[in-house]
Amino acid sequence: MGEAINLVNNFKIDSVIFNCGEFNELEKDLIKVLDKKKIPYYSCIKELNIDNNNLYFLQTNMYSNENDNSNVIYTKINGYKFMFMGDAGIEKEKDLLDKYNISDVDVLKVGHHGSKTSSSKDFINKMNPKYGVISVGKNNRYGHPNKEILNYLKDSKIYRTDKDGSIMFRIKNNKLKIETCSP
Repeated sequence: MGEAINLVNNFKIDSVIFNCGEFNELEKDLIKVLDKKKIPYYSCIKELNIDNNNLYFLQTNMYSNENDNSNVIYTKINGYKFMFMGDAGIEKEKDLLDKYNISDVDVLKVGHHGSKTSSSKDFINKMNPKYGVISVGKNNRYGHPNKEILNYLKDSKIYRTDKDGSIMFRIKNNKLKIETCSP
């Protein structure tokens, strides 16, 4: 969220989707820029269809912790299941497990940079991802990803932006292919 205004100012953006809840100061600042540029924005949506692929925004509760209000997105493309956790933590993971019947995903974008406040053992076991993706800065001051979280993901092939750079998943001829580009 911290770089959203820079993205809007430097790239062509068609629209923006916010999570549920009241707008914080960063979001209000972004909305001013969006209004000025006449870029539409939406909040608290449940589903988005892109090229006949549905993205499901998994809503649970409203949380006092802003990270748990992150959009969590689930989609299935050509039979492959993807789950994007944003910065959601353990409390939201538990609510997701209670509310939705999702398991055995192919790709899990691990929540909150692999911090110890996300990716509980129960959640990882239920998701049972073939591939785990951790977006994390090199030598970050928080020590992300947490070693315990990496251990929970031991049965998954892990890709990390600090080590692998950008990570792209392509589905070609019904096969999932992974490409990386060194940082």
